[in-house]
Amino acid sequence: MNSEAEILLRTQTEKRRLLRWRIAALLFFLTALVVAVGKGHPVAVDLGGRPHIARVVIKGVIGNDVSRITTALKKAQNSPSVTGLLVVVDSPGGGVTGGERLHDAIEQFASKKPVVVTMGDMGASAAYMLSVPAQHIVALPSTLTGSIGVILQRPDVSPLLGRVGIDVAAITSGAMKDQTDPTSHLTPEGKAMLQGLVNDLFDQFVGMVSKGRHLSEEKVRSLADGRAYTGRQAISLGLIDELGDEDAARLWLRKQLKIGNAQYPVMPLLSETSRHWYDFPHRRAILEGVFGAGIMEKMDRQLAISSLDGAVAILQP
Repeated sequence: MNSEAEILLRTQTEKRRLLRWRIAALLFFLTALVVAVGKGHPVAVDLGGRPHIARVVIKGVIGNDVSRITTALKKAQNSPSVTGLLVVVDSPGGGVTGGERLHDAIEQFASKKPVVVTMGDMGASAAYMLSVPAQHIVALPSTLTGSIGVILQRPDVSPLLGRVGIDVAAITSGAMKDQTDPTSHLTPEGKAMLQGLVNDLFDQFVGMVSKGRHLSEEKVRSLADGRAYTGRQAISLGLIDELGDEDAARLWLRKQLKIGNAQYPVMPLLSETSRHWYDFPHRRAILEGVFGAGIMEKMDRQLAISSLDGAVAILQP
């Protein structure tokens, strides 16, 4: 083959390869866009009718806007037909504000009716925070739970801006006003201020665990260095009550309600008919066929994390 033919062949090969990368990049962008803006919203279920147990699922990264869940919990709390609450948790945590609001709503419910939490793969950080008001927590031996702690990430891009010749001048009313701005240099005083915020949020978290789990604050602080515990470790530390699955949690709740062997419905607190665009099986299958199931799960998680503002309580992968 002469040199001109070889050059032509290489050029065509490179063009095809570049085209494939462009198509893949476009698909990735469109998928990210769908994930970011194509979210459905849970809808409260009609709680009228015969007595039943309400079941709510807390899955994935917890956002700070949890108003639909808290509103539904308040409605269920005041409904005479709802006799108990089953909370199914499978989450690494998320926003401190979202975790706190769910904690308070579940605490209010638990002050009137029995609540049990069952944990799947994870029930850590903010997901553990919302679980502690329950009268009973069930986890699998391999569940990752605990991870009691708070993190506030504050990037500092001012050195990079300086290297490219960009100077950002902040005109502030006080020395701390620009210390949350990533384009401003983080001063020692600013770092101390942000550390104070984290410390206060952490103190609140410790207080919630201490109250909900009936443990001394000293005991909780000794466990609260941010590490996660397996379910088998957590039960010996008093962070959970029982090793088991959802069936074990339902059995505990039935005993509290003195149901015995009678038929007793468990109804979803929120409708599952409103979903993400990509959660429908045939659509999800197409996306997983292009990117793989693992990539889709990571994308879901990273986009959810990136949407959080402020401090988070989350078990980082």
